[in-house]
Amino acid sequence: QVQLVESGGGLVQAGGSLRLSCAASGIPGRIGAMAWYRQVPEKARELVAQIEIGGSSNYSNSVKGRFTISRDNAKKSVYLEMNSLTPDDTAVYYCSMKNDWSGARYWGEGTQVTVSS
Repeated sequence: QVQLVESGGGLVQAGGSLRLSCAASGIPGRIGAMAWYRQVPEKARELVAQIEIGGSSNYSNSVKGRFTISRDNAKKSVYLEMNSLTPDDTAVYYCSMKNDWSGARYWGEGTQVTVSS
């Protein structure tokens, strides 16, 4: 059974920092791209950051320069370091991982990040 378990969300004041973690288990084969998405009520889920198996990464314009994505392939984990947080970063954050061979995408349950002004 595939499980992606996120941790690290919570309440933080504007200007603060949080580090999200996501650990996978049960994904068959090699994990390719890992990513973080976020979603607020009544809006579509949006890509925040993605990191490829070789380490190359890309970010949404809204978080570029403030967030850093990283991965540990041996631990099947992905991380998101979030700095200079603003209330606009408030959302449920989801990690996602893709099987490198089948292309199947897996999702975590989400972790709430709330930034107070």
